[in-house]
Amino acid sequence: MVTHAPKFIATCALLTVATATFGMQNQCTASSGPLVTPVLELYTSEGCSSCPPADKWASAFKGKDVVVQAFHVSYWDYIGWVDRFAAPAHTTRQNEVAGRNRLRNIYTPQVVVNGRDWPQWRGAEQRISGQKEAARIRIELRQLAADQFEATVTPANVVAPVPAWAAYWTVTEHGHNSKVKAGENAGEFLKHDFVVRQYTQAGDYRNADVTPKKLGFRSIAATPGHARQVNLVVFEPQGGKTLQALSLQCAG
Repeated sequence: MVTHAPKFIATCALLTVATATFGMQNQCTASSGPLVTPVLELYTSEGCSSCPPADKWASAFKGKDVVVQAFHVSYWDYIGWVDRFAAPAHTTRQNEVAGRNRLRNIYTPQVVVNGRDWPQWRGAEQRISGQKEAARIRIELRQLAADQFEATVTPANVVAPVPAWAAYWTVTEHGHNSKVKAGENAGEFLKHDFVVRQYTQAGDYRNADVTPKKLGFRSIAATPGHARQVNLVVFEPQGGKTLQALSLQCAG
């Protein structure tokens, strides 16, 4: 299904990390490897009848070395069912992706892999997870408190550093479901994983040097009963290509 949607203005802010820390027994950390971790973005809606198969397909990436993010959009809400996971900032991001890919329209379901539109996503699991190249960025993530996180982003190649990069955070959750009562999916019981519950831009670093950059992030509170991941994606500002990505999943 294809539709036009208005552009929205995202109001995301970089948050300063507080000084509170967990005890040693509660610390949770992760470090990126020598290869770029693929990033898969799914633009979906509970009001779109073509979306449930894509939602199910994305769930198959659980446990894989891929950062998956299901951005729910609201431009199908007018049909009669309001998607409770949608946010204007998600549509803003989809419009930005469309601009970089020179697409005339935004649509659902849309799959984007490493910043590129990926319309032939069915059966492409191995091609997506196998997209690996040497990383020029290294990421270290750590949890400072229940909802406070810090990332250290360092160019991995000091001889030929990345000239510019940008980053964003997401919080994704598994195991959500909805009994849809109206719209195109009326009567359906939908299941969702990798649901984006928070999307926050983390800065745009032009003419960046090899000096490590520390990025702080305050997340929304965890939803009881739903495993969550805190993700940082670093990408090329102009083309959107993934430079490195990392997920952190902590207990509690």
